[in-house]
Amino acid sequence: MTQAQLISISSSHPLLSLVSDHHQPENMANSASGMHVSDECKLKFLELKAKRNYRFIVFKIDEKAQQVKIDMVGNPEETYDSFTKCMPENECRYAVYDFDFTTPENCQKSKIFFIAWSPDTSRVRSKMLYASSKDRFKRELDGIQVELQATDPSEMSLDIIKGRVNL
Repeated sequence: MTQAQLISISSSHPLLSLVSDHHQPENMANSASGMHVSDECKLKFLELKAKRNYRFIVFKIDEKAQQVKIDMVGNPEETYDSFTKCMPENECRYAVYDFDFTTPENCQKSKIFFIAWSPDTSRVRSKMLYASSKDRFKRELDGIQVELQATDPSEMSLDIIKGRVNL
């Protein structure tokens, strides 16, 4: 049965309309926003997580292609300050950052942060698109340990990051 046939049947029967609303085809990239995640995003994230080839990855939604793509990557030597300077002042982005730290017990550790950057000055449409695509995108990146939502630079300062890992 096609999607169009289901819609015509469901509109004529109240119980069927309840059922059909909850069974959207899984092949729709993201039922909330229609976004697809490029294979390059998944591959680069795996390289960050397993091989530690990158300090951070910044992702951008290409609205025309309806796809999340890589905006930029940072080498392992990059600092947190250089990462925050990569975030555009008026545009939304997703980012992952591999944060290295030493515990009070002198143990070397690392946590992978997912940052949803949605500045107050960005377009409303863009904020809605990023918000509706975030959960699905995060599910594609297996290994995120800490999530952070930021609307201005102070909400993703190094002190905030350290606080999230109990430093």
